[in-house]
This record gives sequence, structure tokens and C-alpha cells, in this order.
Amino acid sequence: MYRAPRGTSDILPEEQAYWRHIEQKVVNVCHLYGYERIDTPTFEDTRLFSRSIGEGTDIVEKEMYTFEDKGGNQLTLRPEGTAPVCRAYLEHGMHNLPQPVKLYYMAPIFRYERPQAGRYREHYQFGYEAYGDGAPTLDAEVIDMAWQFFSSLNLHRLSLNLNSIGCRKCRPGYLATLKDYYSKYAQGLCSDCKVRLERNPLRLLDCKQPLCQEVASSAPRSINYLCPECDEHFNRLQGYLKLLELPFEVNHRLVRGLDYYTRTVFEIKPEAGGAQSTIGGGGRYDDLIEELGGKPTPAIGFAMGMERIALNLKKQGIAIPVLPRPRVFIAYIGDEARDEVVKLAARLRRAGIGAIGVVGGKSLKAQLRQANNFAASYTVIVGEQEVRTNTVVLRDMVTSEQITIPTGELQGRLNTGLR
Repeated sequence: MYRAPRGTSDILPEEQAYWRHIEQKVVNVCHLYGYERIDTPTFEDTRLFSRSIGEGTDIVEKEMYTFEDKGGNQLTLRPEGTAPVCRAYLEHGMHNLPQPVKLYYMAPIFRYERPQAGRYREHYQFGYEAYGDGAPTLDAEVIDMAWQFFSSLNLHRLSLNLNSIGCRKCRPGYLATLKDYYSKYAQGLCSDCKVRLERNPLRLLDCKQPLCQEVASSAPRSINYLCPECDEHFNRLQGYLKLLELPFEVNHRLVRGLDYYTRTVFEIKPEAGGAQSTIGGGGRYDDLIEELGGKPTPAIGFAMGMERIALNLKKQGIAIPVLPRPRVFIAYIGDEARDEVVKLAARLRRAGIGAIGVVGGKSLKAQLRQANNFAASYTVIVGEQEVRTNTVVLRDMVTSEQITIPTGELQGRLNTGLR
């Protein structure tokens, strides 16, 4: 028997209500903050990701789905959303538009990693990016947008973590200090951190292994090594967040998992969650457009996994709107009425009234049970007598009241009720 590949999942009909609810909130908040939708290809040139994410990252080295097409090109299924949007910004000359350019996306993401709660090898992500403005006011707006999105879903008991990891001017000095500190504990580090010490020392702070976490707790803090410009930017950002009355905590170990981040990094997670509970995060990547061949362009973005959002809605017991279903179930008695069911269902649908027409061989009792299972508001019953008299029986499935009416009055009655 075939099964979905490990690390993938089917989004079944009973789950769709969560997804549609989340998507609608995404559209609403993006409209409020002036973001426009962009959709990029599912796969890109592999070099786009190796250059933007970083050669020494776990994503590039271990997690990307890369293949060679028939033309000999190296292509990679999208492992994150920012680099493709940056590529589109450059390719389509968006730097000529009024800045900042604000874009959002909802897309599948592919990473070969150990599946965990709410995060699969194929998962779905909502993200938004703003290009062309380096002011800390934009940082505050982006963070506020994320917070308001979660508030619109009625998610609560969330924490906002914030840090600054500096820029290419001040970060080298901090990394040298960090490597010097960690070199004293090199023998006790996990195998991944021993590699990070040489290739990607900033990620040492992000390791989830208990022994490495203990070492990280006393590690030098990036905010103590910021250049004057980064220090001013971070202080102003904190001031704006206080003006917006957003609760936040400076987390000195917060670095994010991608090499392109600069200055501001932030994450939002449930207060009771563990190390893998983050439901959204982002930060600045002021050098990325230039790294990809464009002019220096400040930028900031945020992304969140939709599976984890749905998981947290369930954990917190938050009621969501039920997806609309057909209001009318059409049952019949006798072969002569079967053709009338087909015509009647089509007539109602074309009038904008959802209808389910049954044309199988079930008894009326079985059909009414099916109407209950579909949670239909009304059942229309057509028998041979109704066909001859051009009438139908209209039954209210809540009160069990039913009346016989001319077929021509059915649409109006469905809109106004039986009385």
C-alpha cells in the first residue's frame, strides 16, 4: 500500500478549515500594512541558495533537495522563501519602484530534516519582505505586523525574543571573540558544533544540545560588540517597540539559522513551548540584494510555518469558522423523480445556492441520514407525485418541520425560511 513520503502530510478536508482561516488572516494583515502578493517558482538555480543562505549552513550542506534537469542545470526545491523573492526583486527591476517595496507569499518549502511537530520535509510558509528602507521604524512595523497577525488569530501566551547580531563592519570582531571563547570548550562540544566553530561560529549559540547550551549561556553577547550605527539602530528599535506596547525580551543567544541576517533578528514562540516551538521569526538582511548582484539595498522580512500555527490554534482550543457547505440536500423517491433531482440541483447552484443532489439507489430514510451527515439546513424531497404536480417537499433539518410548495417558489423559500 502506498503512503505519503516520510516528512510529508495530506491536508485532509477536516483540516482545511484551519488553513483557509489562516490564509484569510494573512491576506487581511498584509492588506492593512500595504503588502502585495508574489509567487515564485517551486525550484530555483541551486547557486541562488548556496550563495544567499551560506555554504556552511546545515540547510545548504544537509537539507536541500537538489537535482540536475535534462539540460544539465543544477536546480533546488525552494528551502526558504526570502532568496527567491530577492531574485525576483532584482530580475524585474523593482528597485525602480517607490521604496520600500512590500511583498508577501504563501508557498511550500522543502528541507530534508528530521520531521517534528508542525514541521515537515515539505511544509507551508507565509512570509513577507520589505525592500529599500533601513530605518528601525520599519523593523518595528514588521515586528508589529507579525504580532498583530497572531493576535487576529486569537493566539495568546506568546513571547517575542529580540537580538542584534551586528553588521559586516562590527560582526567580524565579535565572531573572533566568540571563537576564542568556544575554543576553550571545543573538546566537549557536539560534533555539529565542532564544525560550526570553524565554519559558522554564530550558529554555536543556537545549538539545542544540553552541553552546548550550557556553554552558550556564558558566551560573549553580540550587543556588547555592536558598532555605533548598529547600537543606535537597536536602541531605537527597542524604543519603538515600547511605543507600540509590544512586550519583548532581548535574547542574547538568538541568531536565526541563515547566514544572510544582519542587525535585527527576532522570533515569536508560545511561552510554554520548547526549543523547537518557534512559530515565526525573521530579521534584517541588508547585504543580501548586493550579494546577489544588485545595488546595496536594506531589507527585512518575517516568515512563519502554517502547520505550526494550525497546531497552536488546536492546542489553545481556539474556535475557527466552519467552511461553508451546501445548504440544501435533495432527496428523491422513485425513478421518475431522479431526473428532476439533477435539474433542480443545477438550477439552485446556478442561483448561487449550494446543493447536493443524490441520484443513487438509497432509500429515503438513508438519504435523510446522509443529509444529517452533511449538516444540510434543508432537505428538498421530490417524489413521483411532486413531479406530476410541479411541487417539492421542503424540510427544515433543525426543526423537522416540512411543507409542500410549488417548485418555482423554492429559491425564495430557501432565502426566507419555511414561514
